[in-house]
Amino acid sequence: MRGALSWPFLQLYILTLLYFSANSILNVIIPLKGESLGATNTTIGIIMGAYLFTTMLFRPWAGHMIHKHGPIKVLRTILVINGFALILYTFTGLEGYFVARILQGVCTAFFSMALQLGIIDALPDKDRSQGISMYSLCASIPGIIGPLLALGMWQAGDMSGFTAGMITIAILTGVVGYSAKINKKEAEPGSSQSGQGGALLNSFGQLVKNPYLFKCSVLMLIASLIFGAVTIFVPLYAVQIEGGNAAIYLMLQAGTVVVARFVLRKKIPSDGKWHSAFVMSMMLILAVAAQSVSFSVMGGAVFFYVGALLMGIAQAVLYPTLTTYLTFVLPQMNRNVLIGLFIAMADLGVSLGGIIMGPIADLSSYSFMYMICAILGVSMILFSYERGKIFVRSR
Repeated sequence: MRGALSWPFLQLYILTLLYFSANSILNVIIPLKGESLGATNTTIGIIMGAYLFTTMLFRPWAGHMIHKHGPIKVLRTILVINGFALILYTFTGLEGYFVARILQGVCTAFFSMALQLGIIDALPDKDRSQGISMYSLCASIPGIIGPLLALGMWQAGDMSGFTAGMITIAILTGVVGYSAKINKKEAEPGSSQSGQGGALLNSFGQLVKNPYLFKCSVLMLIASLIFGAVTIFVPLYAVQIEGGNAAIYLMLQAGTVVVARFVLRKKIPSDGKWHSAFVMSMMLILAVAAQSVSFSVMGGAVFFYVGALLMGIAQAVLYPTLTTYLTFVLPQMNRNVLIGLFIAMADLGVSLGGIIMGPIADLSSYSFMYMICAILGVSMILFSYERGKIFVRSR
C-alpha cells in the first residue's frame, strides 16, 4: 500500500485509536459518576469541558513547538504525561477527575497536532484529505465499543475493570507511540524560523482578519458545541426517553462516523475551493440531528437513534472538509499555527457544549437545550453560503 495507507501511516492511525480509547470510556463514566455524587449538570459540564478547553488554550503553542522540534520528540514526552493522567482517574474522585481532565487536555493538544501536522506535511496534496480522514476515523472508532464497556464497568458496581482498562490503555499507547515514525517532519526539526514566536502571538488576530480561517472557525465552533452537548449529556438524557439507551446511541453515532469517514474519504473536497452546497448540506444534517434528539423525549427512541445516525454523518464529514480546505488556503509560513487555532475553535466548541449547555439544561430541560442546538445549526446553514465566490489562495 502507498500514500495514506502505507505502513508508517497505519502505525499512526493505530496510535490514534489507542490514545482516544480512554476518552470513549471516560465520556460515559464521568457524567454517571458525577450524577451519583449529586453533581449538577453545570458541574458535570465544567469537569467535562475542562478537557478540551485546556486543549484549545495549548493548541497554538503546540503547533509552534512541533514546527520547531518535530512531532516525534513532542509525542514521546506527552505520552508519559497522558499515562499519568489516566492512572490518576483510577484512585481519585471528581476533584481528581478535574485535574486529570486538564492534564489530558494538555496532552491532546500536542498529540493531535503532532499527528495531524505530521500527516499533512508527509503526504502529497492529492492524498491529504484521505490522511486527515483516516486520522479522524481512527479517533472515532473507540466510540463504537467504549460506551458499552463503560456502562458494563459502571453497572458491575466494581470499578476494578475501569482501573485495569485505564492502566492497559496507558501502557499500550506508550509502547506504540515510542515505535512510531514521521519521517519527513523528523528530517527538518530545526526549520523553525526566528519569527515564529512573534507569529504565534500575532496569529490570534488572524481568526478575524483572515476570511478563510474566520468562516471555518465559526462553523467548527458551533458544530462542535452541538457535538459536545450530545457527548456530555446523552448518558443522562437517555434515561428520560422510552426505549432510549446511551450506549446504543453513542455506538450508533460513532459507528456512523467510522463508516462515513471511510466510505466518503475520497469524496471530501481536496482542491482548495469553497463548496458552499456541500458545507450547507452538512450543517442542515447537523441541525436536523439535534432537533431529532430534542424531539425524542416525546417521539420516542426512533427519533433518538435517527439523531445519532445523522449526527454521525455530519461529524464524519465536516471536520476533515474544513481542515483540508484550510491546508490549501492558509499561508505556508504560519500554516501550522493557524491550523492549530482552527482546531482550538473545535475544542472550544465541545467545551462550551458542556459549560454553556449544562446551565441551560439545569434551568430548563435536556430537550429544550438540544432544540437550542438545532437553532444554532440552522443559523450556520446561512453562514456557510457564499454566492459566486470561490475561496482559493493564489500560489
